[in-house]
Parts: sequence; C-alpha cells; structure tokens
Amino acid sequence: MELFRKLILYIATSLDGYIAREDGNIDWLSIVEDKNEDYGYKEFLSSIDTVIMGRKTYDMVLTFNEFPYPDKKCFVVTRTERPPDPWVNFWSRDVSELLSMIRRKDGLNIWLVGGGELIHKFSTDNLIDEYIVSIVPIILGGGIPLFHRGEKELRLGLLGSSVFPSGLVQLIYKRKG
Repeated sequence: MELFRKLILYIATSLDGYIAREDGNIDWLSIVEDKNEDYGYKEFLSSIDTVIMGRKTYDMVLTFNEFPYPDKKCFVVTRTERPPDPWVNFWSRDVSELLSMIRRKDGLNIWLVGGGELIHKFSTDNLIDEYIVSIVPIILGGGIPLFHRGEKELRLGLLGSSVFPSGLVQLIYKRKG
C-alpha cells in the first residue's frame, strides 16, 4: 500500500520560463535575495523529508559551500555512474518506481528540486502533485526551460498566490485528476 506523500515541485523561474542559464548557472536568483524574506522556504523545508534531483542539479549543489539537505533523504537520478556519496542515494531506474518506493514508507512530502530533464519526466508521467513556482522579475532570453516544448497538457488548480516587494510572484497549483 502506498501512503500519500505529495511530490512537490518547488522552483524559481525567470519571467520567460527558464530555471537556469544555458550553462546551469542560477546567479540571477540573487536579484530577489532578501535577508528578511525567505518566500516560504523554511516552512516548505519543514514539510518535506525527501528530495529528488537530477545529476546536473546535484553537480551544481556540489559547488555550494556545504550540502544544503543534510537532514533529508536525498535521491539523485542519473544515467552516469557515480562514486559513493554519504549525502545521497543514486538512482538509475524509472522515476515512477523511485516515487513508489518512497511513498511506501511513512514520511513527509517529497521535493522535486530539479532539473529540467527530470521535471519533464515527472511531469510527462503526471507524477507531480503540486507546483510551487516562484517567478523572478527577470527575462533571461534563453537557458534551461522549466517546461519542454511539446509538453503534454496537464490541468492544474490554483491553491494560492503571493506577491512580494522584491517583485517575485509565487504561484501554487495542484494537479487536477
């Protein structure tokens, strides 16, 4: 029996729909950094105990000063052989199998961190339960898109929205059906 643990995509995008520059750089997110505002991030983190990310996102995370999810169960979906890492479990099989395995265990919700290819796979298989998308007031003009061209149609219902003084707009949708 699977327990219902929501898979939530919590991500920032530029106004023109990019989650990173072509080279994966996310430096542009700094334009909305505010030491007094976390855009609901801490509350969101307390609602999850598992993170899933793609290999390219994981490689970006490795450039941070410290691993950002030490208290979470972390899965990296990859087709590339990787050396063992004490912070993550590498997964090379089908993502629906991974999600099913996670949901069979008690726990909190699951965060789909990124990147673009993995989001596409989970979205195409209609596995994302909620979309929390923060739109950053910048037009990048190119990069890694949040959704791929030709993405299959998915109906969503609005759960909420917030507008912040920085210009960031956060939209929360749930999957319908």
